[in-house]
Amino acid sequence: MQLGLIGLGRMGRIVADRCLDAGHDVVAFDLDEAAVAAAAEAGAEPADSVTDLAERLGDDKRIWLMVPAGEPVDAALDTLEPVLTSEDVVVDGGNSRFRDSVRRAESCPAAYLDCGTSGGPAGAELGFSLMIGGPEWAYEELEPVFDAVATGPDGHAHMGPAGSGHYVKMVHNGVEYALMQAYGEGFELLHEGRYDLDLEAVAGVWNNGAVIRSWLLELCEEAFREEGSDLGDVADRIEGGSTGTWTVQEGLEQEVPVPLIYTALAERFGSRADDGRFSRRLANRLRYGFGRHEVQRRE
Repeated sequence: MQLGLIGLGRMGRIVADRCLDAGHDVVAFDLDEAAVAAAAEAGAEPADSVTDLAERLGDDKRIWLMVPAGEPVDAALDTLEPVLTSEDVVVDGGNSRFRDSVRRAESCPAAYLDCGTSGGPAGAELGFSLMIGGPEWAYEELEPVFDAVATGPDGHAHMGPAGSGHYVKMVHNGVEYALMQAYGEGFELLHEGRYDLDLEAVAGVWNNGAVIRSWLLELCEEAFREEGSDLGDVADRIEGGSTGTWTVQEGLEQEVPVPLIYTALAERFGSRADDGRFSRRLANRLRYGFGRHEVQRRE
């Protein structure tokens, strides 16, 4: 399949590489010319603008947007709009708010798929988890590409109508906040508690057969191995917060209590007061583990 890919950042480049490895043809564009050149060296066909990318695609255009949520998505769609038809498919693989995805689906001339993407740069080798909303025929048309980008056929699914993919991803991120908070609090108690513990060893044992084993716990083990049981100079500051905020807001609107997610979000915002909480420092380091986000360090 021929795929047009707009956005070659950390995640977009992974989409390109996995599609190329699976034998798909990729036409790639990014505002960063060096990123386009690197993708071309890997086997993609380079484009020098969004319009040029569209012109290089066949009559039935399949285009994947992997650009930051918000204005960049709308800007790309505005540029594409004159050349899109109802036979074309556009995928938004970023962390867009689900309400924005519903709006875009209603106005986009092409079939619009909102694709929640989980796994982060650290999961590139295994593939991503993809949660996809929009027209079912468009999802089925893109299944070979989704098979390539995800962990395989079991790594993606059609969630429902427009907005549902990013809605599921929003709640996924809220759950992620709560899990990170739970691990952080548990390890903080171990760190400040009665015994002088090797927290890498604790995490390693828990990762082997314990009820609470998980990839996030493996990333805890990695953090303690690389930073030490006291997390070295890792700062008490956790960035991010938008998807967790959206999840809490949706819980309020639907009158569904989400106290753990709310508390985790509050802790994330509270970390900006820099009071040295160990749990927040671990969450800071975990964000590097799964997403290669920059680790904030103490000065």
